[in-house]
Order: sequence, then C-alpha cells, then structure tokens
Amino acid sequence: MPLSLIRGRFRILNTEPDGDSVRFVPRDPDAFFRLGVKAKLGSGGAAQLRLDAIDALETHYTPRVPGGSVHHQPLEFADAAAGHLLGLLGFTDVERDGQRVTAATPAETDGYLLTRFADKYGRPVGFAFAGTPDEADLSSVFLRADRLRSSVNYQLMADGLVYPTYYSKLYVDLRDALTAAATSARDAGIGLWPKDTTRTGTTIDGADTLTDHAVVMPKLFRRLTDYLALGAGDLGLDQFPAYLATQDDRVFVLSERRQTGFDNLITVQGQTVTLTKAAEDLVFLEA
Repeated sequence: MPLSLIRGRFRILNTEPDGDSVRFVPRDPDAFFRLGVKAKLGSGGAAQLRLDAIDALETHYTPRVPGGSVHHQPLEFADAAAGHLLGLLGFTDVERDGQRVTAATPAETDGYLLTRFADKYGRPVGFAFAGTPDEADLSSVFLRADRLRSSVNYQLMADGLVYPTYYSKLYVDLRDALTAAATSARDAGIGLWPKDTTRTGTTIDGADTLTDHAVVMPKLFRRLTDYLALGAGDLGLDQFPAYLATQDDRVFVLSERRQTGFDNLITVQGQTVTLTKAAEDLVFLEA
C-alpha cells in the first residue's frame, strides 16, 4: 500500500486526545500541501489526525443537533484506549483535567505518519508510528502487514481497545491484517470485547445506558445519541430505523458482496438495538 511518510511530533498538552485521534505537527510546515493532502492546520501548524481503520469509544461526543450536550461512552474503555494510545506514542505521567491534558512527560514525542488523504473535516487519515523512520521525509512508502503491526492503529486493535471500522480507501491486505488482530482479541476475550453488546443486542432502558453501561460500536453509539438528542428525553426507538435511513450511511458487506445502507443492518425490537453483522464485515463508503 503506497503512502506518503511525514515526519513530525505528537503534541498533546492542552488538547483532548482520545483513543483514535491525536495532534501531529509535521517537521515540514508545508508537508501536507506539498503532498496534496487537504489537511486543516491549527495553531502551531498542528493537524488533528484520524487513525485509519479503528474507532475507540467516545470520550466527548457532541450530538449534531442544536444545543447538543457532550456525551461519552463507558469511560473504563474509552479512557483505557486514550491512555494506551499516548503510552504507545511515548508519553508518560499524563495528567488531565477532565479530558484536557495538563501535563505529560515529555511535552512532545517524535514520530511519523503514513497517509494519502484527509477526510471531509480536514483530518489527515493514516497510520501513526512512534520513533524515527529510516526513510526520508515526504517519501513514498509501501506499507506491508509486517510494518503495519508496529503502528499504534494495529496495536490498539490487537489489544482489544478499539473497534474495526473500515472505509473504502483502505487497502485489502491491511484490512485483512487488522481483522485478524481484532478477531484474535475478541476470541481471547481481552479489552472491551467481553462487554461488547453490539451484536447480542443493546437494551436502552435509561438515559445513562449508552454513556455508562453499554459497550457498543462507536458508529452505532453516535447515531443513537444523535437520534435520542432529537427526542429531547424520549427514549423510544420506534423511529430509529427511519432516522438511520436519512443519514444515508452506505456500506459494503464483505461476506455478502453487496452494498446497502447501514440502516438495513440494524434491527430494533422494543428497546433493544442490534447490529446484524460483525464490525469487521463492513466497509463504509467515504462521503
């Protein structure tokens, strides 16, 4: 998989890194522009990375409705993923005020990114690595499965702290390697997998079900949270499938070799929501 290598530093002070995103400052301030990656840079030239192929439980999600308040998923696993990500990048003694990092050793760490595009929000999408690569900055690198295993993306998957969440621009060989890591973690019963109710069914019987108790695929959590926010306290799920259909999340089901809507893979029985396919069986189409 040919990707562009960008050397730089991971910066976390006064930011709110979670289990699948972190700030990255390229060594070359024009790196993304020179590579044709439409990344949005903030103060100090930092970009907010989106780690490819993984989705960690949300630590601070705001529903996309007017006046939406901040929500999180069960923090036992959301914080575990966030903490493990920072440890893999070389940070220790991390202190937070809420989700905001107030202290860490060191203040920044060296690392690099392998990427080829940014998402619609201007976040570079790719694989993050700690340390210094052998290749030159801005060089083209063919990412193979053996090197993938040293990425923080893969390590979080192998440790069972994130869900596989694939999009159509991810190459097949890397997806297969990540799926093997995810299924091994699930089979071994490590990380969040023993508590996962995405496919067995999540019964929403209170306002705190999704925030404090139910461990579900973050994509499903976000859609449920948006829907429930529109209901202003009404927990009824009878209109959730219709709401999902309006979101037009298109997905390819690998096992069936067909494209469909995410709404067609969700069942609702009373107050119980179930995803009928495994997360690694789905490839979402990039918007």
